[in-house]
Amino acid sequence: MHRPPIRQNSGSNTPRIRPTTLDIPGLTKSKVSPDGRIAQRDVGAKLVIVMVGLPARGKSYITKKLARYLNWLQHDTRIFNVGERRRVAAGGPNQIQQTHSHTDGRPQDTVHRLSVTTTQPSGIVDQKQQLDPPQIAARILINGETPVDSPSTPYNSTPTSNGHGSEAAAHDDHSHLEAQFPHLERATTPDELPDVDAMEQSASFFDPQNKKAALIREQVAMETLHELLDYILEDGGSIGIFDATNSTLERRKIIMKTIRERAGPELNVLFLESRCLDENLLESNMRLKLSGPDYKDKDPVAALIDFKKRVAIYEKNYVPLGEYERQNKMPFIQMIDVGEEFISYKIKGFIAAQVHFYLLNFNLAPRQIWITRHGQSMDNVCGKIGGNSDLSDAGRLYAKDLTRFIDHMRKEWDVRQLDKISRSHFPPQPGDTTPPNPQYAPEGQETQQISFCVWTSMLKRSIQTSQYFDDDEYEMKQMKMLDELNAGDMEGMTYDEIQTGHAEEYALRKQDKLHYRYPGAGGEGYLDVINRLRPVIVELERMTDHVLLVGHRSVARVLLAYFKGLSREDVADLDVPLGTLYMLEPKPYGVDFKAYEYKPDQQWFVEDPAYTLKKAKTENA
Repeated sequence: MHRPPIRQNSGSNTPRIRPTTLDIPGLTKSKVSPDGRIAQRDVGAKLVIVMVGLPARGKSYITKKLARYLNWLQHDTRIFNVGERRRVAAGGPNQIQQTHSHTDGRPQDTVHRLSVTTTQPSGIVDQKQQLDPPQIAARILINGETPVDSPSTPYNSTPTSNGHGSEAAAHDDHSHLEAQFPHLERATTPDELPDVDAMEQSASFFDPQNKKAALIREQVAMETLHELLDYILEDGGSIGIFDATNSTLERRKIIMKTIRERAGPELNVLFLESRCLDENLLESNMRLKLSGPDYKDKDPVAALIDFKKRVAIYEKNYVPLGEYERQNKMPFIQMIDVGEEFISYKIKGFIAAQVHFYLLNFNLAPRQIWITRHGQSMDNVCGKIGGNSDLSDAGRLYAKDLTRFIDHMRKEWDVRQLDKISRSHFPPQPGDTTPPNPQYAPEGQETQQISFCVWTSMLKRSIQTSQYFDDDEYEMKQMKMLDELNAGDMEGMTYDEIQTGHAEEYALRKQDKLHYRYPGAGGEGYLDVINRLRPVIVELERMTDHVLLVGHRSVARVLLAYFKGLSREDVADLDVPLGTLYMLEPKPYGVDFKAYEYKPDQQWFVEDPAYTLKKAKTENA
C-alpha cells in the first residue's frame, strides 16, 4: 500500500501531506519534476476518474475524448475498461487456450492489453502492449473453472493441475469469491446455466440473480481497478479512468474502500456520471451499441431487444450520484444528455479542474474541421524558418484554389446532411443509423445552413492564404495562438546556417524536439505551442460550426496530434507538407479523417484514400 512520506526535520512521525498545485509540462518545473509532469511521489496531484452510468449513456465516448485531451496536454493518462476484460474473461477456456496458441503469430487482437487503453490508437507506431493470454484471464472464474494459472493478483483462485476444475474445485472457487464479495451472497443460482465452455454475453449474463456471472463481473471490476492503481502508484501514471457502469451504491463504496486502502487519503477521486433523459437520444445510443463487440454480426432486431433487457436489469439497482456523495464529501460531475445539463460538486485539484472545464465544452454536433498550412511563402522558397514574409506566386495560386475547393465541399456537405436527415426518424425506425446526439430540425422547421469560420494566424503568409474567402459567407478571424513556433535567435535562418553557427543548439534540438526551446527573446518549443493552443482546442470542441484553420507546420502538427490521439513521441516529427489539406469530422465513435493533396496543374485538391500520418523524411523539419 502507498504511504505518504514521513515528515522530515521534525521530531514527529506524522505523515506529511505535500502541498500540490499545478503541473504543466513546458511551463512549470521543480527538483522532483524538471519536465513539469506530475512527480511519482506527488500522489495528491494525481487523479482517478470513476465513470458511472447505465449502458448506452456515452461513457466510453466521453472517456476516450477526455483521455485524448489529457494525454495531448502531456499528462500521462490511461483508460481501464472493465467491459473489455469482462468479454475476454467470460469467453471461456477454449477462447483463452485458442488465443494462447495464436500468440506468436499475433493474428488475434485479444492478446493485446484489453483492460488498458492508452488513447494513442492512431499513433505512427502501434501503441498496444503485448500481454500473455494467462494474464488476460487474470484468474477469473469461468463457469466454475479456473482455466489458466496466471501470475499472482490481488484476488487469487486455486488452479487445477489439468486446467479444468472438478466440481469440488469449482465449489472452492465459488466460496473464495463469495467471501470476497459478500454482498452477492443474496443472489441465487438459476436452475439452468448453459453447459458450454463460454458464457453467452446476453442480458441474462447481467442479471444479479445469475450468481456465477455476478461473481465474474465483480472480480473483473476489482482486477481492473487494481491494475489502474498499479499504474498510478507504481508505474508513473498521472490519471487513471475507470470505465464501467459502477451504477450501484455498493460497487462505488467498494471502489472507494479499495482506493483508500491502497493509496491513502491523498489520491484524488472524481466520479463522473453520464445520464440520458432524452428518449430520442437514448434510443439512438442503443442502436449505435449494436455495432459494438457484444452484438457484432448478430441479428439487429434480436440484439436491440436483448440490449434493452440488459439495460432494464441494470436500472433495477441503479443509484445515480447525489445524496450519498454529498453526505460523504465525494467530488462528482453529472453530465445530462451529453452536456445539455451539467452538475458538479466539490471539484478540487488542478487536473480535476481541467477535466471539469473541458467537459463543460462538450459538443456532438455534426461538423467539419479543416486544417492546412499557409500557401508557399518567399521564406519557404529560400529555406528560411520563421519570419513574416509574403506569399510567393505559387502560394497565391494555392490560396485561390483553396477557397474554391472549400466552397465546393461546404455545399456538398450540406446536401449530404439534408439527405441523412430525410432518412432519419425520431424515434428511430428499423434501418436508421443516427448519431448519439442527432442534430435535427423540429417538425415544421427547416434546417439552417451551418456557419463556416476561417481562422488564421497573425502572420502575413497565413492571412494572405485566406484573402479570397467572402466575408459575407465566412466568419474570418486572426488568432495569435495560431502563429508559427517562434525560433528566437534563429528566426529567419536556414537549418544549414543553424547547424554551422549554432552547432550545440542544433544538436540539442535534434536530440529532443518536443522539449527543446529555441534560445533568445520569444524563443518557443513544442510544449509552448501545445499550451497556447489549449483554448483553440476547447473552442473547437465547443463550437457547432465548420472551421478552416490556416496555420503553420508546428501548429498543424499539434492540432493533428490532438484529434488523432498521437503519442508524445510523434508530435514534433509529424510530416505535414505544404499543399496538404486535412479534414476531420467528429463522430460518436471517434474522428473521421481524410487528406487531400493539392494538384497545381489541376488547380484542385484530390483525396488520397491511402494517406496515413507519418514521420517527416528530413530530420530538420
